[in-house]
Amino acid sequence: MAPEGKSEPKLVFGEAGYVLEDVPHFVDYIPSLPTYPNPLQDNPAYSVVKQYFVNEGDTVAQKIVVHKSSPRGTHFRRAGPRQGVYFESDEVHACIVTCGGLCPGLNTVIREIVCGLSHMYGVTKILGIEGGYKGFYARNTIPLTPKSVNDVHKRGGTILGTSRGGHNTSKIVDSIKDRGINQVYIIGGDGTQKGASVIFEEIRRRGLKVAVVGIPKTIDNDIAVIDKSFGFDTAVEEAQRAINAAHVEAESIENGIGVVKLMGRYSGFIAMHATLASRDVDCCLIPESPFYLEGKGGLFDFVEKRLKENGHMVLVVAEGAGQELIAESMRSMDLEDASGNKLLLDVGLWLSQKIKDHFSSKKKKTTINLKYIDPTYMIRAVPSNASDNVYCTLLAHSAIHGAMAGYTGFTVGPVNGRHAYIPFYRVTETQNKVVITDRMWARLLSSTNQPSFLCQNDLDDGAKKDHTPSESELLEGKNCNGHYVESASDDGVKRIQEGEN
Repeated sequence: MAPEGKSEPKLVFGEAGYVLEDVPHFVDYIPSLPTYPNPLQDNPAYSVVKQYFVNEGDTVAQKIVVHKSSPRGTHFRRAGPRQGVYFESDEVHACIVTCGGLCPGLNTVIREIVCGLSHMYGVTKILGIEGGYKGFYARNTIPLTPKSVNDVHKRGGTILGTSRGGHNTSKIVDSIKDRGINQVYIIGGDGTQKGASVIFEEIRRRGLKVAVVGIPKTIDNDIAVIDKSFGFDTAVEEAQRAINAAHVEAESIENGIGVVKLMGRYSGFIAMHATLASRDVDCCLIPESPFYLEGKGGLFDFVEKRLKENGHMVLVVAEGAGQELIAESMRSMDLEDASGNKLLLDVGLWLSQKIKDHFSSKKKKTTINLKYIDPTYMIRAVPSNASDNVYCTLLAHSAIHGAMAGYTGFTVGPVNGRHAYIPFYRVTETQNKVVITDRMWARLLSSTNQPSFLCQNDLDDGAKKDHTPSESELLEGKNCNGHYVESASDDGVKRIQEGEN
């Protein structure tokens, strides 16, 4: 029996190693449901499309780079409209809820779900749940119409409000049933999607015809399986402003150092991509790549060399980097927020002070001018850019088409460029991380000319692993200077050999 909140995998096996990781459907637990013609077939906006409906057998491959003799591998059901739907337009009573932290694009997703349901499927009853999960039973709801959400994509944040925690499965499902809601769109990150999975399981246990759909949200871009999360492009673009400010400050004064802290609790994608895009960064520190301060080849040694060479430098650090080093010098309790995320110590302030202390020591007596910039909340609060606006539209439409077609208990997202329906457990069982043995990280090291802070033993340890580990499976090792670090994954080595990136 599956653990609470986790569905039993729905697998379909085919020839040549083909495996479809399918998502639940109403007919799995409510037999003999009637189907109706999809109203899109009479929609003039789509009459010019040669084949708008997706074939039932269409799937999307998780792995796109394979050898000639490789098995076909894991696939997911392709997203898109079906010819038959399991809801009549006037029967649909949908609701939308946003949970967790802010992210660029939240309002765009809300707008496009409302407009998509209304314009494509003629749905008129759509509710917004205020204040996150607890809003189902503790807050008011607001009616949503295309007119009321017309301009919300131009604003940051979420018009529905958000919160962490507040998840009470029984109360939430009771509220859904009492209000007559039959489509639930849940926008949120890892913890939110786990909550959505539990809600779906309770709905299925009660035998309710309610579609539960997740739209994955995390500014850190660490959601597994999907190509990227919405808001990430905007975050990288906005991070450039902070990096540029740090660079201007640093190069305008003798021995200027600009330190910029960016988001990335467990994954350094924003820091890595912002560094690559900027070309003004001299060193980028992320959670996946351990570093050390003292000694030859350490961070202080590199900072000294770069100041001698250029007279200034810019350092970007992800918020989750160096936490084990901070713990060595600052004893702290393992505290968590309402979503279960570990409360991290401020690595930016800590690292800035360490650099100042190093250069002001009797040994060095070097005057530096360090400026520290933390643009975190400025980045989270901006509206999404053009790229993310288009992406949010596709996510919203994929979610709508899936719910109308009777699929439930799934999240949506692009897999190798094609939108797919992915079981909840696949996006919550692990997190994407930067693979420091992959080509993209090598490109960054080449761009900044910074040391990798790793010795050959670290790379060899990473190459010994046979699969991408979950967080609980990560093995610990020591780097050349005795600090504990996470071993690199062999997954990156395999990708390099197969030509990815």
